[in-house]
Amino acid sequence: MPVTHQGVSYFAADAHAHIYPAKIAEKATAAVGDFYGLSMSHVGLPEVLDQTGQKAGLDRFLVCSVATKVEQVRSINCFIQRACREFPRFLGLGAWHPDVADLEGELEDLEARGLRGVKLHPDFQEFCIDDPKMLPFYRAAAQRRLPVLFHTGDARRDFSSPRRLARVLDQVPDLICIAAHLGGYTQWAEARECLCHPNVYVDTSSSLGFLSREEALESIEHFGRGRVLFGTDFPMWRAEKELNAFFGLGLEEPVNRAVLYGNFARLFGLDGRSRRG
Repeated sequence: MPVTHQGVSYFAADAHAHIYPAKIAEKATAAVGDFYGLSMSHVGLPEVLDQTGQKAGLDRFLVCSVATKVEQVRSINCFIQRACREFPRFLGLGAWHPDVADLEGELEDLEARGLRGVKLHPDFQEFCIDDPKMLPFYRAAAQRRLPVLFHTGDARRDFSSPRRLARVLDQVPDLICIAAHLGGYTQWAEARECLCHPNVYVDTSSSLGFLSREEALESIEHFGRGRVLFGTDFPMWRAEKELNAFFGLGLEEPVNRAVLYGNFARLFGLDGRSRRG
C-alpha cells in the first residue's frame, strides 16, 4: 500500500538507510546505537528494511554501509551490489575510505557494480571532511557526477561539521552532495548559516524528532524545497514514525511530493514510477 496522508497517496523513497551483512548486522546495529546513546528500532538487515519499508508504503531505498578500514571498501561494495540485485527497490551507494590508493580504479569498480554514489561518515571513519587528502576524491566524484552522502554534524566532535563541508564546496563547487540530517545533526543552525551552495541536498533523517516544527521548516526553506529528501536513518528509526513527523510539518501537497519522491527521482535519474510489484 502507498503512503497515504489526508486521503492523498504518495510515492515515497527512503534516501538514507544503512544495511549490514547477516553475520555482523546485530553487532553493527548495536555499535551505532551505543555511539549515539540511542536504542535502535530494528536490526539493519536488508530484508528487514525491505519488509518494514514496504509496510510503511515506501517505494525505493537508498542503501549504504560505512568502511572503517580501507580493506573493507571492496567487500562492502560487493555486499551492496548483491543487496540491490536481491531487492529491486534498493539503490546502492558505495563505501569509500580516505586511504584508498587506486582512486580511479576503485571508482571504476564502484560504477561497474551499478552503485549510484558514495557514503562517507567522517565521525566513524575519523577523518575531517575538509582534509586536503580527500580533495582528489571529491574532484573525481564531481567529474563523474557521483553524489556523495555525508553524515554531517555532531556537536560532540568536529570531523563532520557543516563548516568543514562548506570549505570543501568552496574548493569543489561541482561536487553533488547530500548533507545528511538537514545539513548537520545537532548543528542545524550552523548548517543554515554556512551551507549555501547550489549543489547541496539534505535529507530529513535523524532530525525531525529533535527539532521544533518552526526550526525544521526554517531548514527546509533555507536549502530549498527542491533539494530536500525524506530519509529514516534505518535501522535507527521506524519509517512510520518518520513519515508522521514529516507530515506533521503541514507542508503543501506539491512539496510533500517533491520531498518524498520527486527530488530523489530527479537526483538519481529515475522515471518517477514505483518499483512496487
